[in-house]
Amino acid sequence: MSTAARETETVGTPAGDARITWHREAEPARAVVALGHGAGGGIEARDLRALAAALPARGYTVALVEQPWRVAGRKVAPAPKTLDTAWTALWPALEKPGLPVVAGGRSAGARVACRTARDLGAQAVLALSFPLHPPGRPEKSRAGELTGAGVPTLVVQGGRDPFGRPEEFPPGTELTEIAHGDHGFAVPKRAGVGEAESMGRLTDAVVSWLDGMFG
Repeated sequence: MSTAARETETVGTPAGDARITWHREAEPARAVVALGHGAGGGIEARDLRALAAALPARGYTVALVEQPWRVAGRKVAPAPKTLDTAWTALWPALEKPGLPVVAGGRSAGARVACRTARDLGAQAVLALSFPLHPPGRPEKSRAGELTGAGVPTLVVQGGRDPFGRPEEFPPGTELTEIAHGDHGFAVPKRAGVGEAESMGRLTDAVVSWLDGMFG
């Protein structure tokens, strides 16, 4: 279990107040990993919780970012442009520790990170459960957002994610597959793989990737 200190910060944006929950160790960190949530949930997602628990002890501060719509208690996410505006407005708070910032998130949060990375000066993008296309609509590809990030990008994708299976991603995509995982990285009992094992693979892959840049 992580011994990381946890602090919450409210940041005003044109879309309303956003909230950052910081997870950090007392030891100097090498980078900030900023993670946004998806359109259907918040920072309680299993992958975001696993990274917040594991990364601080490995030298990376984690900032879990809640978009204004979520902080305000609304049920439906706003348009992508509004999400990007809020993320851009809170970015200076993520840079305040004076460390390189890796932009990231799950699902819709990963799309925001990809769309804004180059302009904000992100060191890299961590895309968890990137929604490559709507379920059953592969012709509605969002691959351009991913390939247009303009910085080193790691995709972590469930093996049975209906928003895009690992084999559907563009050639050359740096990708770690979580076997049997769905869009939320849930794994069926019949797979014989527990959540702890799946999340361990996810966090190990992310740490290895980060160490390759900041080690």
